[in-house]
Amino acid sequence: MATKNSFVFSNVSEPHRIRTKEILKSHPNIRKLIGKNPMTIFVILGLVLFQIVMAWLVTDKSWWIVAGAAYLIGAFADHALFVMIHECAHRLLFKKPESNRLAGILANIPQIFPSSVSFERYHIKHHSFQGVHELDGDLPNKWEAKLINNYFIGKVIWLLFYPFFQIFRIARLKEIKPFDGWVALNWIVQIVFVAAVYFLLGPKSLAFLLMSFFFSIGLHPLGARWIQEHYLTHGEQETYSYYGVLNTVAFNVGYHNEHHDFPSIPWNKLPQIRSGAPTFYNSLFYHTSWTKLFFRFLFDKEISLYSRIVRNNRGKVTLTDESKPDIEIVNINQTVPN
Repeated sequence: MATKNSFVFSNVSEPHRIRTKEILKSHPNIRKLIGKNPMTIFVILGLVLFQIVMAWLVTDKSWWIVAGAAYLIGAFADHALFVMIHECAHRLLFKKPESNRLAGILANIPQIFPSSVSFERYHIKHHSFQGVHELDGDLPNKWEAKLINNYFIGKVIWLLFYPFFQIFRIARLKEIKPFDGWVALNWIVQIVFVAAVYFLLGPKSLAFLLMSFFFSIGLHPLGARWIQEHYLTHGEQETYSYYGVLNTVAFNVGYHNEHHDFPSIPWNKLPQIRSGAPTFYNSLFYHTSWTKLFFRFLFDKEISLYSRIVRNNRGKVTLTDESKPDIEIVNINQTVPN
């Protein structure tokens, strides 16, 4: 078996904007799904309260219970909060950008590390410049891919410390402004919350929240989501969806092809995209188990951090693009005279 030593290079543009146009042409009713879901704020409030109550419940419990609760319960709540932050990043709750950003900061609170505002900034560029190494923060660094490669131990370390590897990627994304007043606010809120938890509830409560965070995106079946979305597990298909039972507690985040095609449609309506345009999605490879994919990633040497599509062509997309190709196409069609 030949070991990959470079990313998979593509000369063609990312597939989503083209498919968005084709789907809207064949299934114009899909455009009715575009919109906001302000009720998502109540999901955020519920999840934040849930994590705070859980942190309080484990205050005087053994460390085994703290760790077990974080792995079996807290990780799922924190992962759901990541989905909520993702919704806020795409401004899918409220009309005003500021309101969505504040909602994202609220959802970030139990996760200890201030990441909501920065995630918005880098994630939108991931949509607009998918596969462009200088702008897509979802792609591993070249040294990162070389270090981890396809080694079992390397993959374990990578998943366990995934947030830190993401931080290291910021240095290469030189065109994106890393800090401003919103980022500062995000940091201040998190510092105040962490201090309050430590002094009011104690170190075990803080440890529960910290472990919940790392498990939710790392060495846990939920961590397979990062592999599912864009790692090449079936040929050179660039994006994959997950249609499994965990979408119920992950608020349909598995519908990733659907989301990239229609980033202006909120989480609760993503399944309707697939059911409304089945010929476009049922013909693509998709995953049905994050747990199966989690173990496959760890043990399958055919999958490495090099198993990603990269491209040099940025197309005609501007740096300030807000990644709303579905709305743009709908607006163009509405202004074209019959």
